[in-house]
Amino acid sequence: MKKPIPTENASAFIDEKIAGLPDWRGKMLAKVRALILKAEPQIVEEWKWGTPVWSRGGIVCTGETYKSVVKMTFAKGAALEDPSGLFNSSLEGNVRRAIDIREGEKIDEAALKALVREAVALNLSKKPA
Repeated sequence: MKKPIPTENASAFIDEKIAGLPDWRGKMLAKVRALILKAEPQIVEEWKWGTPVWSRGGIVCTGETYKSVVKMTFAKGAALEDPSGLFNSSLEGNVRRAIDIREGEKIDEAALKALVREAVALNLSKKPA
């Protein structure tokens, strides 16, 4: 089993991941990351499974990159309200939901930040007092 990356090094791994994607995917991952950090300044960046992970009170979302999409998978997405209809992938699952962002697509920044805040609130509400 691989040892987890120390949290203090995770941001550097995410920086490397973004720098290693010189096309639109690197720019999009950087933009998504900035929106997540702006939405929730206390969020923790982690590096798990070779993927950027953002957590607070549990995993909020991951930022995966594929050939044709940047995918944000929300760990408890099925429990979140999504009035703007951002979720467009993994819709049939009972727990997770994802947002696939393709080249040239715009992000509804306000809606994404609201989704991140809602995911954090859900994680924190499940913590014992």
